[in-house]
Amino acid sequence: MPSVRRTALAAVAADVVCVVAFCTIGRRSHAEGLSVSGIAETAWPFLCGTAVGWLAARGWRRPTALTPTGIVVWVCTVAVGMVLRKVTAAGTAASFIVVASVTTAVLLLGWRAVAQTVARRSGRPLRS
Repeated sequence: MPSVRRTALAAVAADVVCVVAFCTIGRRSHAEGLSVSGIAETAWPFLCGTAVGWLAARGWRRPTALTPTGIVVWVCTVAVGMVLRKVTAAGTAASFIVVASVTTAVLLLGWRAVAQTVARRSGRPLRS
């Protein structure tokens, strides 16, 4: 498998892990069940947003780039996730939007910043 393809698949996997972690932590902090179905129910709107972000940013071109890929994926994850939650009568309180925005920013942009820093320090180019 070519390096670029591996990098893109790893980046998609990292984004999915970040979104699922966000939803799992949220469910735990609100004393909701941590079953696979419960986490999936919470995560699906945000995962749809992540997919929209990847398509909109053409994330496979520069999967580890903070901009545009990371920013577009993050904004779409939150925006599409909240719209889907709203249309399915799930909670979209202002405080939740703020917490979701900040937390997903730290996760989705944070791993990209770490990956770029590690690559820079190791002296090997990162296919961003």
